[in-house]
Amino acid sequence: MQIGDYRRPWNARRDAGKLAKGIPQASYWATDPNGLEQIGCIYTAQGFEFDYVGVIIGPDLAYDLAEKRWVGRKEASRDSAVTRGSGDSFTLFVKNAYRVLLTRGMKGCFVYACDPGTAKFLAIRLASGQPS
Repeated sequence: MQIGDYRRPWNARRDAGKLAKGIPQASYWATDPNGLEQIGCIYTAQGFEFDYVGVIIGPDLAYDLAEKRWVGRKEASRDSAVTRGSGDSFTLFVKNAYRVLLTRGMKGCFVYACDPGTAKFLAIRLASGQPS
């Protein structure tokens, strides 16, 4: 996963065989200190609570400032389970996945949005103190 100069590996897959040195098994990525250098997904982060969490809102979800609504972009998703099974409900599914991730931090949450319009929307909402 890479955004600009920021580059981190996804957490190990559950069926991964031999892992590179320092990479914890999938079931331990969130609790092993070496897992801090990895990016977890909804399937591996769900059920965990952290003091702080960082969430990257990828190109699969964007806020349309002109239309004032969330737009799911199925073509930008890498989650084949959701893209195959969501039908017309893709936006709802992907919003729910991000909601789960955004609620994993007990003390705080850091958010980065890949889409500039989404980043602007979130900054406006945070500055105004209104929930999104």
